[in-house]
Amino acid sequence: MGKAHRRDFILTAGALAASVLLAAPLAARAIQPGAATLLVLGDSLSSEYGLARGAGWAALLQQRLTARRIPVTVVNASISGDTTAGGRARLPALLKTHRPAIVVIELGGNDALRGLALNVTQANLTAITQAAQQAGAKVVIAGMQVPPNYGADYARQFAALFAQVARTQHAALTPFLLKGVADRPDALALFQSDGIHPTAAAHPTILNNVWAALEPLLPKPKP
Repeated sequence: MGKAHRRDFILTAGALAASVLLAAPLAARAIQPGAATLLVLGDSLSSEYGLARGAGWAALLQQRLTARRIPVTVVNASISGDTTAGGRARLPALLKTHRPAIVVIELGGNDALRGLALNVTQANLTAITQAAQQAGAKVVIAGMQVPPNYGADYARQFAALFAQVARTQHAALTPFLLKGVADRPDALALFQSDGIHPTAAAHPTILNNVWAALEPLLPKPKP
């Protein structure tokens, strides 16, 4: 498979199945007594679309936190097909209900798929970040990319907007959520048969990408 075709998976995996709206179950809040809450606000890359429950990166994150005795409970509020506008609309109720200490924002791929203006995506991500911070949460923004067939200038601007929001809002950044998945020579082997969603085998890599930005924000492990 050629390099350009491999990079097409960056969009399809990041853009998600826009017509499918499947809410992921929220994690139980009582996994660790007295634990802080980490809220994942995402789309199908985070909602375990096409995977067995517990195989997605958010569930793997909870397993890692528990194993390392880090007192954080993950609440996965991701919905397949969601956009930054959808996440922005849903966030106030989620903040009120869960009062998270950390919010991971994994949205934007569907905006590109639907042809939304870059300034709209950036404004929504900024508003989401600000709302989370005003509620007392630290924020991690997961960056996404689109393939070159969207145009080199558009692809560059789209990839850059996540870093711009993180920089201006003083949030942590995962530069590219699918690094080591969509950009490797055997990328096909790491996607489901629909050619859109990563397999379970790819999610440990996705977790490691998020972890690099998230780890400095976490509380110390319990003795």
